[in-house]
Amino acid sequence: MTAGALFDRAAGCLLGAAVGDALGGATEGWSPDQIRARWGGWVEGIVPPYYANWREARPIAPYHKGDGHVTDDTLMTNLLIEVYAEANAHLTAYDVAERLVPKMISTPVWVPELESMALPLQRVFLAEKHMALRLNWAHADPREGGVGNAVNCGAAMYVAPVGVVNAGDPDGAYAEAIDIAGAHQTSYGREAAGVMAAAVASALRPGATIDQVVNDALRLAKDGTRAAIERVVEAAQAADHWTDAITSGVLRAAMREFDTVGDDYRDQGLGARRPSRLHSIEELPVALGMVVLSGGQWTDAVLGGVNYGRDSDSIATMAGAIAGALGGRDVVPADLVEAVGTASRLDLEGPIARLVQATETIRKADGARRAAADAAFDALTGATQRPPSETAPAQAS
Repeated sequence: MTAGALFDRAAGCLLGAAVGDALGGATEGWSPDQIRARWGGWVEGIVPPYYANWREARPIAPYHKGDGHVTDDTLMTNLLIEVYAEANAHLTAYDVAERLVPKMISTPVWVPELESMALPLQRVFLAEKHMALRLNWAHADPREGGVGNAVNCGAAMYVAPVGVVNAGDPDGAYAEAIDIAGAHQTSYGREAAGVMAAAVASALRPGATIDQVVNDALRLAKDGTRAAIERVVEAAQAADHWTDAITSGVLRAAMREFDTVGDDYRDQGLGARRPSRLHSIEELPVALGMVVLSGGQWTDAVLGGVNYGRDSDSIATMAGAIAGALGGRDVVPADLVEAVGTASRLDLEGPIARLVQATETIRKADGARRAAADAAFDALTGATQRPPSETAPAQAS
């Protein structure tokens, strides 16, 4: 992969995620039937909010979703990118505590859904506020910050940059994301973050295919997360189009056994979002299912997530990131990128350059460290020379 190819594919991933987030924000929390009733059919672009009086309709979440506004998925993704740009190194749970959370609680940014400058903490939802409470005010061990949190997609929704930094190395992406996500999530919420990062890293391989991405996800995923991905992907492979899959409910049926939230998304039972080795978040398996259903085509993968409803912004974010990583920048419609950037008053381009620059620095250091470790091992074993393929440092470009 050349430096230009790395930038192109990273742009596809990050722009694809942001646009997916903005499109899916409007439909979040609703069923497919409610979505079609509200907007007169399938949602295929930027639409207004579900409620015109969005400030008062749902007091617990008085956010302006729709109209091209990105949600906390993109805000948190951008914060993680800034941490990478600052650290110029692989991240751990300690970086979340010492770099990410301080940005959440002290640095105002433009929050599209609040239509004002605000601290990211004032927009993120309860599970993300829990992370700030545990790490900043309760001084929890960062590696255990996620313990006691509601198990949700909070870490997986913004972990795509970890896949970019580990482009072509899904195992490395999985391990780094699992470490980072320990500060935020536990159980299958943490597992999903690891698998999502691995899927992005796999999709960024030159010539990557959907089958390779799914195989890497299944190879690395554990417990209920692995079973859910396998079941949903199998259902997706048997479907013809995302519209048919949503109308027939086959993806939801495949996911139902593993999802703790239940069919009524707004009326959850006592088992919802509790740790378990048997369960999975819904967002990642469905996102992978939509990528499979679409044949990796970005528009269909994202629109499938948007119209699936439920946690549609995060489903479309993840599907958009993976499909965008597979196809590169050109697969994300330029008019939508411009419209979302304008509506959200956000620079969607700057974070791409900062993450790619950090990635190149990090991967150069990886190569030097690997070469030094190999030289030390060779001295221990008496080896005199390694084949070039074993000694060449990993390249980011």
